[in-house]
This record gives sequence, structure tokens and C-alpha cells, in this order.
Amino acid sequence: MDLVIRDARVVDGSGAPSYRADVGVTDGRITEIRREGDGPRPSAARTLDAGGLALAPGFIDMHAHSDLALLRDPDHSAKAAQGVTLEVLGQDGLSYAPADDRTLAEVRRTISGWNGDGSGIDFDWRTVGGYLDRLDRNFGGRGIAVNAAYLVPQGTVRMLAVGWEDRPATDAELDRMRELVDQGMSEGAVGMSSGLTYTPGMYAKDAELTELCRVVARHGGYYCPHHRSYGAGALAAYEEMVRLTRDAGCALHLAHATMNFGVNKGKAPDLLALLDDALAAGADISLDTYPYTPGCTTLVAMLPSWAGEGGPGAVLARLADDATAERIRHHLEVLGSDGCHGVPIEWDTIEISGAGAPSLAGYVGRTVAESARLRGEEPWVTARRLLTEDRLGTTILQHVGHEENVRQIMRHRVHTGGSDGILQGDKPHPRAYGTFPHYLGRYARELGVLTLEECVAHLTSRPAARLRLPDRGRVLEGYRADLVLFDPDTVAAGSTFDEPRTLPVGIPHVLIDGRFVVQDGRRTSVLAGRAVRGAGHRAR
Repeated sequence: MDLVIRDARVVDGSGAPSYRADVGVTDGRITEIRREGDGPRPSAARTLDAGGLALAPGFIDMHAHSDLALLRDPDHSAKAAQGVTLEVLGQDGLSYAPADDRTLAEVRRTISGWNGDGSGIDFDWRTVGGYLDRLDRNFGGRGIAVNAAYLVPQGTVRMLAVGWEDRPATDAELDRMRELVDQGMSEGAVGMSSGLTYTPGMYAKDAELTELCRVVARHGGYYCPHHRSYGAGALAAYEEMVRLTRDAGCALHLAHATMNFGVNKGKAPDLLALLDDALAAGADISLDTYPYTPGCTTLVAMLPSWAGEGGPGAVLARLADDATAERIRHHLEVLGSDGCHGVPIEWDTIEISGAGAPSLAGYVGRTVAESARLRGEEPWVTARRLLTEDRLGTTILQHVGHEENVRQIMRHRVHTGGSDGILQGDKPHPRAYGTFPHYLGRYARELGVLTLEECVAHLTSRPAARLRLPDRGRVLEGYRADLVLFDPDTVAAGSTFDEPRTLPVGIPHVLIDGRFVVQDGRRTSVLAGRAVRGAGHRAR
């Protein structure tokens, strides 16, 4: 064998009690597990003494925004240092494939707050398969920092076939969208995502989404919606997604599934009852959450959907017109825009986390309300300035969550972990650097919301099952040696809201395909990550 990890506390990902064992690795796979006392100990060319550290499958981030970071940053310690060995990209209905020249420019501008503008990256792909191939041959063919799977982004697909117009798709446009989703799934996507509070994906009606989900289902994939509301009408929005996917015969994975804003305080049991009823009736449902109360998105996402029609240039033109800007303010502050989940915006909950324009750096770390008070102006005046001067690139933290909802949802039997980590901005959400150790340290060890074994199962085997990966997510012989060694007594997120880019503690070793990407607490130069293609992939 290439490597033996001796005297590890194996937390195998199944949820079963942990046990002591030596674990052998050969050619990137687990080839022997010798439990304590079960005969002679295996030998190998190299030995690592775990000293009782927990040995678990590598963590799977079911909701990641590393679409460009993996191409730009060979280190990528934001995820590697957490023990993440696989990320799922293409989230919230907006990413960089499939695309043509026009839509690629538009999407780069639209989600620059999530991923940066992509300067310095050669966008030499236009298809899902081309993007996945690019991941494999990145950095001179060495690959990427961690493994990555991809969801076909429904908003980008609509951008290609329909544009930015708020109207039903024609029959020809719907056929084109079906073709694009079918091609993306055939080329290796694991499913399809939507951002139904983001333009232009939010313009799709249920019938259109159902037809696209039928295509996803034929390839064995799943639908991952950021649904139409996490605020007013949240429960109805969840019910809509359950009904839609059942009609389509498609598996459903609910993105960052929570109940936010004052209207949903204490209402997690209502969501869980809805899911339990659907599961009992035969629905195939899973969900992911991050273990924090604030959310994170872009400031422009708060605007009403009509303000986004026509794309980024049209948004900026509307903001420049005083009468139209006043209408936007009225929707935000009085009516409750669909971009803000049907709830009138509370500017003291909107904290600026990042601005692309250097002249706006002074706003970062303050709420819009605080910045407005300092300037002696109304909050909308401040927000309008940010949107205009930053060319829609401003990112925000939205402090609208409830701790009791977070804890109850993470206990559910179909729950998985997802960071929803935006890596851009001067002060990003700490979940980007801390989600997985925060689950293990705060919610398992300190609060006991989950046992250690349950927590690891939520972060490993459950997401692997949703992704239909037959050889990942467990410490079992024959499985890939994507592994993490951590200290259950000390593991913790280093990242905080004040210092969000601090790396975790208590995770000394991380392996991908049996190669150390983190060793003795330090990131190595190894690039062992590759594109992980879905069950519907047809080799070209």
C-alpha cells in the first residue's frame, strides 16, 4: 500500500458509532480497514500516526460559489483547509456555461459580486462540457484544488434562449432551453439550479420549470432551486417546488433551506412537516443549510424583478432616472419587492460586505442605515449610490435569520451541509471559510444539536447519495481516498464576522485521491481536484 493511517478514530460517514482502526490507501482508494485487535497491522511505504484523530470522508459542499475561484486560485484554502474535497458549482441559476459571447459578458457582469469579474481568466469554453474539461486541464493540466461538480444554471439558459424579458417562453424558446439542459446533463452536470428571486431566471413560470425538470430527471439528476421566497410566502414557495418536481418526476434538493425574516420566526416546524408529508408520499427530497443566521447576496438582488428586465445595463438606466428610482424605492420600502422576498426592506439589516469600487471601501462593514445616518441622508439615497457607482457589484450580509430555525432544520434526516460561500468582497460572510468546522465544533461538540457521527453523515454520505456518487462519502474499502483527519475536541471555525478569512483549527490533514492537499495544518502544492461528472454523462 501507498499509505497507512494508523490508530484513527474512524467516523465512517454512515452515522454508525465510530471505531479505532488502521486505514490503508493504494492508488487513490481505500484498500484496507483493519479494526483495532483484528490481526496484524497493515504496512505501507508511508505511515501516518493519527493518534486518535477522527478520520472521516472528505466533506461535500452542496452549495458553493467557487466557479471562478477554482480557476484563479491554486491554493483555495478557503475550502481545502475546512476538509472540503468536493464542491457543487453552478448555483442559484447563474453561472458561466452554457453561454455564447453575449450571455457570457452579461453573466460575468451580473454575478461579479459573487465571483469577481473574471479578469485574468481565459473564458475559452462555451458549453458545460467545455467548462468541466477546463477544470481538469487547469494550471497547466495539473487540475484544481478540490473536486467540483456542476449544475446547469436555469437563469443562464433562459438568458441564452429568451433574453432578459419578463414573459413566457415561446414554444421554440422552450425547445431551445430543453436542448441546452439536455446537452449540459449529457456533458456531465449533476442537475439544474434556479435563482427564482434573481433575474432572468425568476421570469420562468412553473410550467416552464417543470418541462426543464423532466429533462433533468431523464438523466438521473436533481433540481436545486433557490425558490421564490424565503420571507413572506416562504412556505408556499417550498410547496411550489415540491409540487413542481413531483409533477416532473424529478428529485428535489432545496438550496440554503431556511425560514427567514420576522414573519417566519419559529416556523421551521411548518417547513419540516411539509417535507415529512411529501417524503411519506414518495417524494425524493434533500436540502442544504449553512450554520449561521445572516444570509449573503448582492445588493442589486433586493430590487423588484421588473427593475431587472433587460439586463444590467437596463438596471443602471432605471437607477439613473429619478422617477423610476423612486418607484423602485417604493417597492423596496413600502410594498416589499419580490427581490427582497416580499418583505419591506429593513436597511438596518443590510450590511455591506464588499464593494468593487475602491471609492466605496468606507461603506464595508456598516449597514446601509448606519452609512446613511453618517451621511445625513435617507437609506435609499445611500443604496442607490452604491448600486450605481459599484456598477451593481456590491455584496451584502442580510441579518434576517433565526437561530431556532437553523437548529431545527439541520436535525432533519434529509439535511446536508452547504456553505453558500461567496469568496469576494472585503468582508465576506464567514461561512465561506468556516461552515464545516463550525458544524463540527459549534453544533456537534458545544451544543450537541447533532452527535459527531450524525454531523459527519450530514456532510459526507448524504450529499454523496444525492449526487449519485457510488464511491465517495464513506470510509469503506474500495472507496476513493478523499479523507479528512480532525480533532473532535478542538475543531472550530477560525472565521468570524470581524475576521472572515481566518482559517479553521483542528483539521491537520486532508487528502484527495490519497494525496495530501493539507498536511500538518498547511496547504501543500498538490492539485488533486478534478471535475466530477454526473450519472447522465455520456463520454464524448
